[in-house]
Amino acid sequence: MDTSESTDSSSPSQTGDGPDPAGEDRRGWRRWAMDTRPLRRPAFRRLWSSTVVTAVGSQLTAVAVPKQIYDITGSSAWVGYASLAGLVPMVVFALWGGAVADTVDRRKLLLVTNCGIAVTSLLFWVQALTGLDSVAVLMVLLALQQAFFGLNSPARNASIARLVPEEELAAANALGSTVMQTGLVAGPLLAGALIPVIGLPELYLVDAVALCVTVWAVWRLPSLPPLTGTDRRRAGVREIAAGFHYISGHKVLLLSFLADIIAMVFGMPRALFPQLAAETFAPYGEGLALGLLFAAVPIGAVAGGLFSGTFSRARRHGWMVIGAVTAWGVAVAGAGLSRNLWIAVAFLAAAGVADMVSMVFRGAILLSAATDEMRGRMQGVFTVVVAGGPRLADVLHGTAGSAFGPRAAVAGGGLLVVALMLVLAAAVPALRRYRI
Repeated sequence: MDTSESTDSSSPSQTGDGPDPAGEDRRGWRRWAMDTRPLRRPAFRRLWSSTVVTAVGSQLTAVAVPKQIYDITGSSAWVGYASLAGLVPMVVFALWGGAVADTVDRRKLLLVTNCGIAVTSLLFWVQALTGLDSVAVLMVLLALQQAFFGLNSPARNASIARLVPEEELAAANALGSTVMQTGLVAGPLLAGALIPVIGLPELYLVDAVALCVTVWAVWRLPSLPPLTGTDRRRAGVREIAAGFHYISGHKVLLLSFLADIIAMVFGMPRALFPQLAAETFAPYGEGLALGLLFAAVPIGAVAGGLFSGTFSRARRHGWMVIGAVTAWGVAVAGAGLSRNLWIAVAFLAAAGVADMVSMVFRGAILLSAATDEMRGRMQGVFTVVVAGGPRLADVLHGTAGSAFGPRAAVAGGGLLVVALMLVLAAAVPALRRYRI
């Protein structure tokens, strides 16, 4: 584990506003409720509050862009091409942004990138307001927005370990992950309600205004410069390669990434939801079934976050990841085997809870097992894995669903997750042994 934080001038002990309440007695419902200790630290509270705003605001644009592209072209294929146009720059700039985050003041990087995202949202608003109706312009703006996001995300996540003590990392990740999952549910619902009322252009404007709040919150963060001896490096290909070399030499980091890849690539069945809704669950109403299937996992994740007090104080982070990924696989398999819509939704919601636990402890491992001068690059790789895994899953599950049927593909993917995770845990003990 990293011990270099003791020399960090912006360590949590100096940015907090009182004694660490880690030892306080939690009785009754508070033992189950979300652990909010990190919010007692002003710097983390500001970073988290900026996440609250962007979690919902970013989803407004995420809905508006494909809606506008479909309105212009009448083609779902173009919507898919736009997604790819956003993925490529996000991957490239997340890897580079991780290296940048390890060489500059992370607060300044957050300010620049959040301003860039806000300006991009304004440009989205301008092109919609003027009726430009250009798919090419939309795809360029989307690529630019995702590039800024790729630069922003590693710096944001890497900063957490400088704002809270190690024993609160899991709780801090639970707070952040819960907000993001809530945004996945509330954002699209809000967008759907607002478009008929205020129109598509104004939806972009709402996101841009919300991002101003984010910039203000980041402005009030303490300075987060590199620790001694790391501020003379340049963020180039060599630094990115050094990050991958660092991962290969630290088994627990490598295993945390592999655990996420196993869960998401083999066990994320969202590409099959339309087919399941149209075939297996058609008697319940295709529209209702489709909405419930897509909403079940994020709703389960939010519920897991709200009751994260049940697990955020666990010390055996490795076992928590192993158990969570295994539970995810079991729940997905159960959903695939179910012919009853409500039982399938219950299984997917349980999978969402497991996904939240996995996110919390994989994030905590990345922050605690890596040294500060490597945290940006670790978060860059993490961003790529999180974004790329589900997209690979869409291809894999779509192909398997066409060949074997949707239920068999979903159930088989879940069982494969269980088998691979158990083999990985048995073969390499580093993850089982990791604790803080």
